[in-house]
Amino acid sequence: MATALYSCANSSATPGMHQQGAPQLPVLSVATTSGTTFREYPASLEGKVNVEIRPQVEGYLEKIYPDEGAYVRKGQPLFRIDARTYNEALNNAKSTLLAAQANVSKAQVEVDRLTPLVQNNVISEVQLKTAKANYDAAVAAAEQAKAAIANAQINVGYTIVKAPASGYIGRIPYKTGSLVGKNDALTVLSDISEMYAYFSLSEQDFIAFKNQFAGNSIEEKVKKVPPVELALADNSIYPVKGKISTIEGQFDKTTGAISVRATFPNPGGILRTGNTGKVRIPQLYNDAVVVPIEATFEVQDKVFVFAVGDSNKVASKPINISGKTTNYYFVKDGLKAGEKIVFSGVGNLQDGVAIVPQPISTDSLLKAKPL
Repeated sequence: MATALYSCANSSATPGMHQQGAPQLPVLSVATTSGTTFREYPASLEGKVNVEIRPQVEGYLEKIYPDEGAYVRKGQPLFRIDARTYNEALNNAKSTLLAAQANVSKAQVEVDRLTPLVQNNVISEVQLKTAKANYDAAVAAAEQAKAAIANAQINVGYTIVKAPASGYIGRIPYKTGSLVGKNDALTVLSDISEMYAYFSLSEQDFIAFKNQFAGNSIEEKVKKVPPVELALADNSIYPVKGKISTIEGQFDKTTGAISVRATFPNPGGILRTGNTGKVRIPQLYNDAVVVPIEATFEVQDKVFVFAVGDSNKVASKPINISGKTTNYYFVKDGLKAGEKIVFSGVGNLQDGVAIVPQPISTDSLLKAKPL
């Protein structure tokens, strides 16, 4: 379990001068500890289902059932379109079917009348074949009429626009009486019981991601990623942790980045489609060497500390950083546990200067500021 780190600025220990001229500076012994850092990536949020609701028939909008922002369940009516035209089309199709069925009966009677006459050689077989062909045509016309009825019934059903999934209704741009068609989006329905946070990894970040987690494939590595956090637009942390769920199969040629999706439960509906935030991927460190950022300085993008050596002389020493928090660096190499470094006042030091060490307790350092 990660251990919190603390730092002590020890403002009362103002650097002074030794009687022989050597500066008195706070010195600490480098310690190891366990902790967690986070890599943050800007993300946009979408509901698990985020679908535009469009009518499948044209007509005047007669009724709008839910209000904007309302929660609706799958199959619940959302809009009603004037169905009179489509009901008349259905009635016409039914009438056509009745006429077609009458023609089938008439053709059957003709076939039944001619069959014995052909058998008794009273008339030629050609007449019977013609009657049978007329019968087949009448049957086909009846089937077409049935299909027309089914199509008309579907169109009548489309005049009631229903929710394809449970979720929240977005903005409704059309009002009652508006003429709407298949190209018009009536609203957007969002199922936000789960939220998808989409973010991108650069090629460098993607390589670091692959190296950070065990597994022979990206799918296996994704399963090894610990739960991730979501920092909201106000920098507060969303109380429910999520999980990296998918990584796209290729990099975007334009941006040079690959898209990643994290899934967050949203039981209270706090998150909404269109929210932004930052996905925070944790990186765990066990028994890592840690130094306060205050004890470091940078030269040409390299991080240094002043190590205290023999005769209390200081020497600048480069360190490689594997991670950082607000107050601390996790050191990959360059320092070992137990080495002594100058804690503060490094801005005025030079290599080879002798100091008078003022030891700082590591325990007190770990109790002042959180990691």
